[in-house]
Amino acid sequence: MSFLLDTHTFLWWIMADARLSHEARSAIEDPDALRCVSSVTAFEIANKFRIGKLDFAREIVDNFDTVLDDAGFQRLDITPSHALLAGQMPGNHKDPFDRLLAAQSKLESLTLVTADQAFDGFDITRLW
Repeated sequence: MSFLLDTHTFLWWIMADARLSHEARSAIEDPDALRCVSSVTAFEIANKFRIGKLDFAREIVDNFDTVLDDAGFQRLDITPSHALLAGQMPGNHKDPFDRLLAAQSKLESLTLVTADQAFDGFDITRLW
């Protein structure tokens, strides 16, 4: 299978956080799976670190590419197609980070690994 990790999923994996569900952990641990992390996640973590919501994330912000490489995750850059779909997706969900992740999940046929049920309003596959 192919997965896209939501920002909290990525952070919980890196931090070995117990809030990561068994299903999510199994999917991420699958050596045959394609596991992607979006540029959106880098932006969201850096933004939240800057405003003081992720004080612990200095190492991740300073070494994002190395953290991805060490974890065996693939980078998923944002394309104009992702951005256009994110802006056009129906629904009242206003979080631009989530809208971009949903668009990437849809266009790249990736299952989004997230606990956030707000994604259920988008036409994507969610695993938790």
